[in-house]
Formats: sequence, structure tokens, C-alpha cells
Amino acid sequence: MRFLPTDEQLAFTRSLHTMLTAAGAPAAARAWAAGDPAGGRAVWAGLAEAGVFALAVPENHGGLGPLPAELALAFVELGRHAVPGPVAETVAAAALLTALGDPAPAERLLPGIAAGEVMATLRLPGTGPYALDADAATSALVVDAAVRGPGPGSPGGAGDGAGGGDGSSKGNANTNGNANANAKNGGMDPPRPGPGAARPPTLRIAPGHGPVRASADPVRRLSVPEGGGEVLAAGPGVAAAAAHAEDWARLATAAQALGTGLALLDRTVEHVGRRAQFGVPIGSFQAVKHRLADTLIALEFARPLVLGAAVTMARADIAAAKVAAGEAAYGAARTALQLHGAIGYTEELDLALWLRKARPLRDAWGTPAQCRAAVLRP
Repeated sequence: MRFLPTDEQLAFTRSLHTMLTAAGAPAAARAWAAGDPAGGRAVWAGLAEAGVFALAVPENHGGLGPLPAELALAFVELGRHAVPGPVAETVAAAALLTALGDPAPAERLLPGIAAGEVMATLRLPGTGPYALDADAATSALVVDAAVRGPGPGSPGGAGDGAGGGDGSSKGNANTNGNANANAKNGGMDPPRPGPGAARPPTLRIAPGHGPVRASADPVRRLSVPEGGGEVLAAGPGVAAAAAHAEDWARLATAAQALGTGLALLDRTVEHVGRRAQFGVPIGSFQAVKHRLADTLIALEFARPLVLGAAVTMARADIAAAKVAAGEAAYGAARTALQLHGAIGYTEELDLALWLRKARPLRDAWGTPAQCRAAVLRP
């Protein structure tokens, strides 16, 4: 099978590259890290005008999609230009709302996502306590896993069904109606489960967030969403939609990591062509050539996995693409740091934006170990 992007897809990515180059995304990323989102919001508006977020939104909600192949190509460019903000999380939120089966939350949020008016962040069960850029997002969506109340003789309270709650279907017939009623009556939390009862997975909008925490990548601002808020949906459909959203988040992050690795490789090749030692460019040294060749091979092996996963949208294919792209980007970062020498450690060099992004992207929305397990899972 011969799989290559079409002429229209290539023209789309070229237009994104031109737009992001003119927009000065690295400068916007630096300002974003300092707590000034104005430049990042301007870049976001440009992406929305180009139709990037509409690719994840169905046509009946004002979008162009879902078009995962075009989205993957776009996210390679977003990674290449170090675009700040919860871009993967917004796409995942669109996927979750689309798969939810309840038209009310979709009609409320999806048109705004497609138009760039809604900047969403998302936290799913089993992905850690933090949400990305909740301080800048207009909507922080949180999926809470199914919680089982204490049964007769139980010494403690409810446990956390991390990972979406595989057993969340039990007891949903009694609690789903309560949750929907609460969503209609001001978004109050569902009543606490009685002995032996279970509260189903819920999707809610967090009313706020905790303080921003330090991150390996200063541009990726992490905070813990607050409890409570408006419940948008509850029931087993939320768990299924969350799993679907996680796949989209992994695909977008894999494409973003691939773009990050390509940017690191391009800047390193340019540097070793200029940097001279013993009267010749260090790029002419065989050891440097071999290191760059290994980096290029890893990235080029990851590229068809990312694009192929966007075509099949199979969970195992997406997980494999995430592993390959994340490891290739992290390898590109290590190569870039070594071949830039001491200058690679300086924060003033724009290279730092991509160096510090590669490791978090490798682990975001599924570590290599978690993704390998997903590939091997029957």
C-alpha cells in the first residue's frame, strides 16, 4: 500500500508553516511560560481561522471533521513551531464531547472549539492529578471515575476507579437519572452514594484550579482542577467517551512530538554546519554524521506510524505511534544537546523550547511503558 499525504494536505501543512513562522510562535511560547497568554491566544486564533480545531469537530457542530489524518499533519507543524497551549487537550475534549452521545454538551461547546472561542483542557482518570494550562483555558473538563460507596462493614470511604472505571456499569441505572437531574438543576454534584451504591463516571466543568506547578517544560503549565462544578453527563457512556478522547489525545501528542523532534534535528544540522573545529565544520566529522543519521532514521520511522494510526484510528496503532514518536523526539533532544555543546544549556537559545518539550511530550497521555502495554493488550 502506498500512503502519502495528498496535494491538498501538503498545501494545508505548508500554509500552517508559513502562518506560524510569521506569527512568531517561539516568542509567544516564552511569554506563555511567563504567565502572559496574549501572544499564545493570537496564535490560537490563527490556528482556528486556518481550521485546525475544526478538524476534530463534526460538521453538524460547525466543524470540518472528524479528520484525524489532517489533524495529525497539522499537529506535526504545531510541534515544529513550539505552539503553546492545551492544543492536544482541546482536540481530545472535542472527541470526548462527540462520542458522548448526549447532544446538549456537544451543542454547547463544540461550535466554540471549532471557532477557536473555547480553549479547553481535559483531565481523565488514570492520567494524574494535573490539567494542562487550566489557568488559560476557558473550560476545564474533568472526567471522574466511577466511585463505589462503602458497603456494609466497610471501614473506609469510596475508592478511586483510576483509568475510566472498568466496572462502572454496575448501579448506573439508579444514579444516571440523578446525575442528569443535577446537571439540569444548576450543575450541583450528584448525591453521595449510600452503602453499597456506586456513583458512575461523570463529566464536569471544574469551577477553578489550584496554583500553577513547576514543570520540566515551563510552557506546559500544570495545575489541579478544583472539585465540584457543573456536571455535564454521567453514566457508562462517559467512560467510553473518555477512552475515545484518550486515543485522540495520544495521536495529537504523538504528532506534536514528531514535529518537536524534526525541529530539533533541523536546528542541530544547521548548527553543526556553522560550528567549526580544526578549521572545518563539525558536521563533517563521521561521529557527528552517524549521530544525526540515527536521529533522522528514528524520526522517519515514526512518521508513517503516526500517519498510519491517523488513518486506522485503532488503539494499538495509536499507542505504537506514540511510543515511536515520543522516543524519537527524546532521542533528537539528546542529540541536539550533545552536538550544540555548552550553548545547548542556555535558556536564551530558542532551542531550549524544544529541548524541554521532548521529554514531557514523550510521557504525556501515556508513558512508553503504558503505550507498549496497550500495543500488546489483546
